[in-house]
Amino acid sequence: MAFYRQLGVIPPKRHTQHRNEDGGLFYEELMGEEGFSSDSALLYHRHIPSAIVDATEWKLPEQATTPNHPLKPRHLKLHDLFPETVWAETDVVTGRRLILGNADVRLSYVVSTKESPLYRNVVGDEMVYVESGTARVETVFGVLDAKAGDYVLLPMATTHRWIPTGDEPLRAYVIEANSHIVPPKRFLSRFGQFLEHAPFCERDLHGPTELIQVEDTNVEVLVKHRTSHGIVGTRYLVPNHPFDVVGWDGCLYPYTFSIHDYEPITGRVHQPPPAHQAFEGNNFVICNFVPRKVDYHPLAIPVPYYHSNVDSDEIMFYCGGDYEARKGSGIGQGSISVHPGGHAHGPQPGAYERSIGVDFFDELAVMVDTFRPLELGEGALACEDAAYAGSWNRGLQK
Repeated sequence: MAFYRQLGVIPPKRHTQHRNEDGGLFYEELMGEEGFSSDSALLYHRHIPSAIVDATEWKLPEQATTPNHPLKPRHLKLHDLFPETVWAETDVVTGRRLILGNADVRLSYVVSTKESPLYRNVVGDEMVYVESGTARVETVFGVLDAKAGDYVLLPMATTHRWIPTGDEPLRAYVIEANSHIVPPKRFLSRFGQFLEHAPFCERDLHGPTELIQVEDTNVEVLVKHRTSHGIVGTRYLVPNHPFDVVGWDGCLYPYTFSIHDYEPITGRVHQPPPAHQAFEGNNFVICNFVPRKVDYHPLAIPVPYYHSNVDSDEIMFYCGGDYEARKGSGIGQGSISVHPGGHAHGPQPGAYERSIGVDFFDELAVMVDTFRPLELGEGALACEDAAYAGSWNRGLQK
């Protein structure tokens, strides 16, 4: 069976009467994937969930992209995009700046101290990695608490809002799919349970533990959706607050997963990126590079060999530690490296030799590999280190 959860008050049998304290009916909503043929949840609302008062255009942040042409590797310095002066005016939803994108996935970045509007994405699932800071994520399924190192998985069409908490700003790396984001099939049994060789399991996935009851009226909800002309936004005015759910159950819900709970798979010689995979969507994968013991063959070279991504673009977001293979390239905390399909890349000069005899890497990075070329968003063009493409020509780094 898939991983089932229940929260709040639900009737003993689905699609049957569920009444409130005054004898009136709660309104059952099925939220399901793939046309009733995949995972779903049943939510019970105090008010009719389909009611809207008005619908107007919501102009999305800049979504245009530019091809990576001429083809070259790139270094993007994300921390340059959000100076401290804008943190208080920026929220995690409307303040995102598009870094890279194609028809399957969009990668954005944001730094915020401001509460976001209510929002739902009906293009696909969102996987948000919290680089630093903390947040309360309020959803129709209940509350999630997120901290540095957490992924927050928000299923398609989940109404939610982000509330940064704590003293430091929330830095978030946003992976927006045009599909669902799930653990790799090779880690799951045919019934959906994590297998023994998987690098994480159900105990590491933390769903909502507290429902929210809000009785506000005439509430705005921002909706990102698809048309034949691309991705657009609509601003709904709804008569009742979406957070009116009294109970739900099922196998579809938001959750958090800490990168620090990922158990790396290592070997005698260097392991290829699929050994670090955590999730997958349509035409892309998400991998974790975490602190770990490295190759223990007596003649091992622990850093990666030079490689050409024949079928994919490799995007590495550096979010902690000291990434051995990139020393001398200018890459640091908050950097993204873009290594496109058709370009051979690997360690910086000197890293190959220096790694011999090293038995531990203290590094933290989130990698997204795509199987269609990524184009550059306005955020990438605004924070590129133009000298990066020549970094392999600089000679040995001492």
